[in-house]
Amino acid sequence: GVGMVAVSGKPVVKRTAVARGFIRMASATVGQLLERSMAKGDVLTTAQLAGISAAKRTGDLIPLCHPLPLDDVRVELEVVGDGVRVEATAVSTARTGVEMEALTAVSVAALTVYDMCKAADSAMVIGEISLVSKTKEPL
Repeated sequence: GVGMVAVSGKPVVKRTAVARGFIRMASATVGQLLERSMAKGDVLTTAQLAGISAAKRTGDLIPLCHPLPLDDVRVELEVVGDGVRVEATAVSTARTGVEMEALTAVSVAALTVYDMCKAADSAMVIGEISLVSKTKEPL
């Protein structure tokens, strides 16, 4: 069967997770991003907000994910080489980890970049989404 993991016996600690991803695109698209000349507007800021919003809704999006109160979510996007690097950090004081929140933030931020740039470049590739670190520290 399928079911959530019972976490009632786990300690409440400060948990932090960092995830990263990359969206590769044509050099002309990178140029438009740097010039802030995309038709849909400020891509990086919009994607940052989308990632933060997505992290907060992870429990609604992933069926077996516990809804968590988030203490902090940071999403950073940087134009690097042939695309955009996305990094998200999620922090929660909870009984279970925040990897899924960080990974969801990265994924949705990257999808938002894709959505806002697809008219200019439909061959973009989203990839290399991974968990970089997860830590927990006692309160």
